[in-house]
Amino acid sequence: MSQICIVGGGFGGLYTALHLTRLPWNQKPSIVLIDKSDRFLFTPLLYELITAELEPWEIAPSFVELLKNTGVRFIHATATAIDTENRRISLSGEVAPAEISYDRLLLALGGETPINIVPGATEYALPFRTLKDAQRLNERLTQLEASSKDKIRVCIAGGGSSGVELACKISDRLGDRGRVRLVDRNSTILTDSTTANRAAAEKALLARNVWIDLSTSVVQINDGEVVLDYGGGNDILPVDIVMWTVGNRMSKLVESLPLPHSPRGGRVITEPTLQVQYHPELFAIGDLALCRDADGQLLPANAQVAYQQSQYCATNIWASLNQRHLTPFKYLELGEFLSLGIEDAAMSVFNQFTVEGVPAIMARRLIYLMRMPTLEHQMKVGLNWLTKPMVNAIEKVTGAIN
Repeated sequence: MSQICIVGGGFGGLYTALHLTRLPWNQKPSIVLIDKSDRFLFTPLLYELITAELEPWEIAPSFVELLKNTGVRFIHATATAIDTENRRISLSGEVAPAEISYDRLLLALGGETPINIVPGATEYALPFRTLKDAQRLNERLTQLEASSKDKIRVCIAGGGSSGVELACKISDRLGDRGRVRLVDRNSTILTDSTTANRAAAEKALLARNVWIDLSTSVVQINDGEVVLDYGGGNDILPVDIVMWTVGNRMSKLVESLPLPHSPRGGRVITEPTLQVQYHPELFAIGDLALCRDADGQLLPANAQVAYQQSQYCATNIWASLNQRHLTPFKYLELGEFLSLGIEDAAMSVFNQFTVEGVPAIMARRLIYLMRMPTLEHQMKVGLNWLTKPMVNAIEKVTGAIN
């Protein structure tokens, strides 16, 4: 029996595993999913944890829960080495085997936020990429909110979608006590977004009195202060929290493998079929893969790409084990969602037109609900979203009476 191993349980890895279980196998292979976390994370909704709009269980269900009755074996472990010649993976984990073999391997580890780019960032800045990152930020905000500080100062490095969404959420949470500053070295925020989405984001930031420092870089972070370079000189500003959303770095494991890598960034180079160049038994998708699709388009490293790649990847793994023709990946740009605070959002549709406000909020929630990994989890979360306003209203009335 063939064994398919998937290293990394993000959008690319988990969804590929689930797609593999639905394919018409003559002899079903062993499918193994390996991840260092015990939970999947629906990253586009991570920001809602900061404002308590969502609960952790809604966006971070356990792999055991998601994979029950699927036939996929989950191993909670860290892949420490991969022997591509002998097709073996070394693992480190409390209950994990020391080693596991594979016939097909999918690398779907995603990227990491490089927190050591400037002096002091490792000690004093917070990344925002994982559930633990959100929990650390919540703890820090809670401490500051309970303090006697008149103003709570937050500096966010990076004016991409992550930085913009964080700025709006943190500003809404802190209200009048918040002093939020968004810093980006480019001449505009959201350089990869549509003009309409950028305009909507600028309007949302302005409405929340978020300072935007463009053509500016964070050059050093100290305890309680941040040093900014405006090009014409430096400025030292007091700060309570520095959020770091800049950059994307591949895992050291991926960088160490004897595979073709891109000259910059260390991404693994793949064919349009999502197979690693010169290694037809290896597949790579998501952040770590440098891939051109069937039209020669160089793909961005984001969740939307990984989500779409997962179905092609599963089909091509199946085809490679059944001596069938593999299908080149074809990416469809569906657009972009931006959560711009508690009661605002923007949505670009096929990058042609933009919807803002309540319609964008509702569309974002509905589409993300439908993209959650299993029908069972979709139903649990959807029911909670439907009943939560009613429960909140009852609690409010009950509290007023008491």
